[in-house]
Amino acid sequence: MSAFRFLHSSDLHLGRAFGGYPDGIRHRLREARHGAIARLAQAARAGGAGVVLLAGDTFDAETPAPDTLRQALRAMGEEGDLTWVLLPGNHDSLAASELWRRIAQDAPANLRAITDDAPVELASGHWLLPAPCTQRRPGRDLTEAMAAPTPEGARRIGLGHGAITDFSGEEGATGIIPPDRAVRSGLDYLALGDWHGQMQVTPATWYSGTPEPDGFKHDAPGRALLVTLDGPAQVTPVETAHFRWMRPVLDLLPGEDVAARLAAALPNTRARDHLLRITVTGRLPLADRAALEAGLAARAPDFGWFAADLSALAVEALPEDLDQIDRAGALRQAAEVLLAEAGDAALSQADRDTAQAALARLYALTQEVRA
Repeated sequence: MSAFRFLHSSDLHLGRAFGGYPDGIRHRLREARHGAIARLAQAARAGGAGVVLLAGDTFDAETPAPDTLRQALRAMGEEGDLTWVLLPGNHDSLAASELWRRIAQDAPANLRAITDDAPVELASGHWLLPAPCTQRRPGRDLTEAMAAPTPEGARRIGLGHGAITDFSGEEGATGIIPPDRAVRSGLDYLALGDWHGQMQVTPATWYSGTPEPDGFKHDAPGRALLVTLDGPAQVTPVETAHFRWMRPVLDLLPGEDVAARLAAALPNTRARDHLLRITVTGRLPLADRAALEAGLAARAPDFGWFAADLSALAVEALPEDLDQIDRAGALRQAAEVLLAEAGDAALSQADRDTAQAALARLYALTQEVRA
């Protein structure tokens, strides 16, 4: 039997609103998710694959906007040399009967929507054993259907959506995909969706992760999986994302070159296509803390979205540092109160941290006025 190659992806979540982000980046994030269709097609062709398996949650909701659905189907149809296989996930389950009716009505000829668990022949001698989500929380292991028979000698590919666990109890937990499902059901490969980070469970069982990340949780570039069946499954990750979400941590100590450390922690190319949430820890003198805040403020507009958390950065403040704020008057009195509170063991750590941050901000503001 000749080798068979396909691209495994999942969790496009087309139509995600990205509430809580500014309008400009929200629009760009939504467009990047739609653009993932073309990037998946490019990755499939580059790898010599003719089939793209989407393991659930292609759409973010059971009722995507009409333009979101139509444009997605049209984009897949324009990649006419590829076959697209759509599996219902928990966000776009079969309970959304109107969604799947519309897909059946408008789907291009090269798209196969999986609406039941019957085996599907993808190519000669290669059978798909699907487990479409019947509802958002099915309450049972739908991948049991992957034990269905196929012709003798056929290669068997499972396609499912849901969580895998190692089972903590003797009988396990209902509604959870067993980690050895591929072995139990005689699968050559099990393509899973639901987990947005790419993860290998066994050599023949993988979560592809989302091709276009949608948050900071996984802190990794979006990828798909190029899978070759010619003996044991050969799995190759391929990058597909437009945006990169990053959570750098910068630990600083007195005497370090703050500007250099900050520059090294931040990406210097395609900054506009990065969303960053930087956390700064350690401790710094007041002057260095002020320089750090100024450096962060200067770099923030370079990025698609930027936030900095300095709550875990302690301030080393000496009485002579207060002269840089003011030598007398109300500002000096406020600084002395904050310095005393920052070192007052009778106060809670949260209150001491608040006093340190306020003192650092007061110092920075006075230096800005004098600059």
